[in-house]
Amino acid sequence: MGNKKAIALLCITLMISILAACSSGNNGNGEATNEPTDSGSANGSGNKATDAGKEVDIRDKKITISIYYPLPDQVENRKLEDDKIRRFNEVYPNVEIVKSDWHYNPSEIGIKMAANEAPTFFNTWATEAKFLVERGWAADITELWNNYEYKDQINPLLQSQFNIDGKVFGVSQKGYVVTTVVNKKMLDDKAIAVPDYDWTWEDMYQTAKAAADPSKGISGIAPMGKGNEAGWNWTNFLFEAGGDIQTIEGGKVQAAFQSEAGLRALDFYNKLRWEANAIPQDWALGWGDAVGAFAQGRTAMVIAGAEGVLEQALNQGGMHPEDVLTYPMPAGDKGGKHTGVLGGDYLVINPNASKDEQEMAFRYITFDYFSDKGLESLEADIQSRKTEGKYYIPPQMNYYSSDSEYGQKAQAVFDKYDNVYKYSAESDALLDGKPEAQYNTQDYYAEMTNIIQEVFSNKSTDLKAGLEKTAKTVQEKYFDEINVE
Repeated sequence: MGNKKAIALLCITLMISILAACSSGNNGNGEATNEPTDSGSANGSGNKATDAGKEVDIRDKKITISIYYPLPDQVENRKLEDDKIRRFNEVYPNVEIVKSDWHYNPSEIGIKMAANEAPTFFNTWATEAKFLVERGWAADITELWNNYEYKDQINPLLQSQFNIDGKVFGVSQKGYVVTTVVNKKMLDDKAIAVPDYDWTWEDMYQTAKAAADPSKGISGIAPMGKGNEAGWNWTNFLFEAGGDIQTIEGGKVQAAFQSEAGLRALDFYNKLRWEANAIPQDWALGWGDAVGAFAQGRTAMVIAGAEGVLEQALNQGGMHPEDVLTYPMPAGDKGGKHTGVLGGDYLVINPNASKDEQEMAFRYITFDYFSDKGLESLEADIQSRKTEGKYYIPPQMNYYSSDSEYGQKAQAVFDKYDNVYKYSAESDALLDGKPEAQYNTQDYYAEMTNIIQEVFSNKSTDLKAGLEKTAKTVQEKYFDEINVE
């Protein structure tokens, strides 16, 4: 009888334990439902993984991610990123964030990947999607993307650049159409008529010629002449003349820039250099050199995505918004399209990172996307800049659609402040963006830089022969290796 009582008591004890365990597993006390919702969470469950029967939340794991961090001269952007890091760690105190000083370079990425030194996520450009994916240097984030609640509100034109073969390999940050930024004050000081936004190559030529003062080291325009940037700058004129970088025929990529359009665009560069004498005497300028020359008042015009130029001109060069005008690229002829290269900035996750690191990197990237907290941080940044006498430069194209509900909220914030740069509606209406080529675009830019440098350094350069030679090199060295499925 004693044994029966003992057994009965043991059974009751076991039942109580089981019920308690079940109650805990079902969160009957409601603790799980009161957990804060992730902003940019990859899934609704908090990505809990089962380990030996115990649920482990990603918040409970010690995770380290290295992030893309703005350059040292981007002081205001660094402040904005520091605020994001602070707010992210309030939600994810288990994550250690390391600031990476490496910025994407196509000639360095292979070395970084081989040495496992690339950050958990890094910045890149629209041209690099296929290059990175084909070499296995961009993580497939399709699952994270499909579980992302705001994926359908991302700007589809920008995001499509990193959607390849039904998979997702990067997240859009912002985009741009290449523009010409004009120092209006320099033109006014020399009584040069400010051209209409609906301008042409001839208008650009005459304005640059009039503004140039070689004896004082002042150029009318500073087309980039060093690095891949030179080929990138020139491609805008190729597009405006009606040309293309490449075509795809029968599964093969064919060079197309050695066309009449290409010859006309190269001849325009030749005239700016030798007839107008409008470009810098030291024409071997990369992006930073050309943009720096504009910010310092040493050139009247520069060709680039407007945001970076305006940031330097207004916040480092001390210029005023009314003195800096953002133009579309000039049309080849009156009535033609103002076509500029459509580019963008993207964030790519390192495929060598662990699954937890990849997920946390995705959460960090999208942390402020469509978030009221993100707007609050943005407004605080604008207010801080105003106190310091600085300007906020909105991207021309953002990760969200401008006509979306969130886009309207962001615009409402911009409209409240006079230190937010406002692009001309007339200019914006003329912008015509053309995406960069799908294959080996950076290689094409690099090869085009060689012929551009010949044109700038040698007045008697045979433009047609040089262009055809460059196309032959690009075709044999790069395009012939590609099989388009």
